[in-house]
Amino acid sequence: MSVLKNPAVLRWLVPVTAGVAVIGGAAAVGTFAAADPALPPRSAAQLLEDLRTARLDGLSGTVVQRADLGLPPIADLAGAAGGDELTSLITGTHTLRVWYAGPDRQRLALVDTLGERDVLRNGRDVWTWSSRTNTASHRTLPADGAATPSAPATPADAADRALAAIDPSTAVTVGRSATVAGRSVYELVLTPRDKDSLVHQVRIALDAKEHVPLRFEVLADGAEEPAFEVAFTQVDFRTPDADQFRFNPPPGVTVTEQPATGGGPAGKHLPDADLAKPGADRGKDAPDVRTVGTGWTTVLVAKLDAAGGAARGAKPAGPAGGPDAAGADAIAKVLGGLPKVSGDWGSGRLLTGKLFSVLLTDDGRVLAGLVTPERLYQAARG
Repeated sequence: MSVLKNPAVLRWLVPVTAGVAVIGGAAAVGTFAAADPALPPRSAAQLLEDLRTARLDGLSGTVVQRADLGLPPIADLAGAAGGDELTSLITGTHTLRVWYAGPDRQRLALVDTLGERDVLRNGRDVWTWSSRTNTASHRTLPADGAATPSAPATPADAADRALAAIDPSTAVTVGRSATVAGRSVYELVLTPRDKDSLVHQVRIALDAKEHVPLRFEVLADGAEEPAFEVAFTQVDFRTPDADQFRFNPPPGVTVTEQPATGGGPAGKHLPDADLAKPGADRGKDAPDVRTVGTGWTTVLVAKLDAAGGAARGAKPAGPAGGPDAAGADAIAKVLGGLPKVSGDWGSGRLLTGKLFSVLLTDDGRVLAGLVTPERLYQAARG
């Protein structure tokens, strides 16, 4: 079987791509005021401490997310591969409503021309609902379960991932003050030192009073406008009412009960660092995942079985577990149009965007990172 039609490859290429895309980060949302507000000076160290010690009891608001990653139609690939609906957040422009009342009460509503899609967490109960199909799913998290969207739904989600990369590989400075969602903000600027990173800068706008991120931007090398941006256009720091987190099934809804497992609120789990740990439970179709390098130039390497699940006696994946035949053919057609590359590491095809590169080798490996293709080739030799 061609690696481009391997169900495991197709099922994991999209979330791997999404994972590295959303770690980094469209035209600007346009939240800068005509005149920058006058704020007391704060050092980068002070802003980092403000961010780490900020206490947020509750929040609601409207978020606009825009992405211009220079990619093929990844959202279409995700749909064909049976991916999480929220994976579509890595491309185009989206408006979301968010509600937060602590780590176990959260709600996200994605509103577009096709309707509304909601993800709600209320304690250990996680619900997803689509107005277009009037279908819902429910699952119960384990006692220690965590639920977070697979793409950053708010500036704080994105900032958490970027701040995890702060180490000697990152220069941290203070940018200009600004106004976001009608509130004065400081700007924290993260600049990777390694030139093999495709990320030029990450800019985090912190509310001057609450110290909560209100905007998150990522600029690619050589670009003046953000390739990825998520920002509040309206925000309220009062704790939302408990009713906002209760799912009330609409008339005629079809509800599916999902297994009580961990992962994100939509029942997906990205191949993140946890899967790279020895002994991690990857599932029967999950790849062997490891990382090469550190910081901004970390490369995620997934070794996939080029023979596919069918060779092990597994049944072909249906809509719930992966791409069907039509979806697999559609994805294979797009991937087959990617440029062919080869070297002393082998051969394969290369997907490049403004912020990241993905190498799909003919021997069944997927390598991805916020890096130049040359860094991927280095990792592929190992």
